[in-house]
Amino acid sequence: MAKLGETAPTRRGLLKTAGALAGAMIIPDAVSAAMRTADARPRALTPSDMAPVRPAPRIVPTSPRVVRPELMRQALAALERHGDSIKLRDRIVIADFSAPSSQRRFHFIDLISGKSVSKLVAHGSGSDPGHTGYLQRFSNLNGSNASCEGAFLADNYYVGKHGKSQRLIGLDHTNNNALARAIVVHGAWYSNEDMLRTHGRLGRSQGCFAVGERELAEVFDRLGQGRMIYAAKV
Repeated sequence: MAKLGETAPTRRGLLKTAGALAGAMIIPDAVSAAMRTADARPRALTPSDMAPVRPAPRIVPTSPRVVRPELMRQALAALERHGDSIKLRDRIVIADFSAPSSQRRFHFIDLISGKSVSKLVAHGSGSDPGHTGYLQRFSNLNGSNASCEGAFLADNYYVGKHGKSQRLIGLDHTNNNALARAIVVHGAWYSNEDMLRTHGRLGRSQGCFAVGERELAEVFDRLGQGRMIYAAKV
């Protein structure tokens, strides 16, 4: 799959995106021109004045059926809060742990186009001791085997006991042990879609974001390095 653009919007661009996702409209250049003061001195038209006016791009918000507005607002606030650490802000990933593991709750969101792709993702066994398929609690403690909440920076790749994996750096006090706990993104057989046909839910990780083995390459491609994952239960 071809990689998407790697250009990171500026903080000003991020604020425009957040406003658009909240339902605001970006004013086209033509309207801005009409708002100029009426007492400006008349001048002769130039060729550039005769060119077609192109409106400013409008950001298309993600459907609320994909990511609920409150969760999106929290994720965008985290993106702004950690803007100095997150270099690429064109796309984000949201893990909606309010949803069960049988649903596609790992949302890859393009903040420029508003388009999204959703994947299955497992939560930690310590977050769901009874293996109900629903995350019950978060934990940042070593040995908890639980998922942790907050904003993560997607870091470098390595090959470990789960094969190719991607390290994550926790940026909040609720997940700042992620690196020490080896909370990573990796593929796992228990996150494959056929688990839903046989068990009705995914298996559980040790706190990692475990995705289907056949989905891992696409997940790495869409996430990349330097972007944010935001995990929450709202």
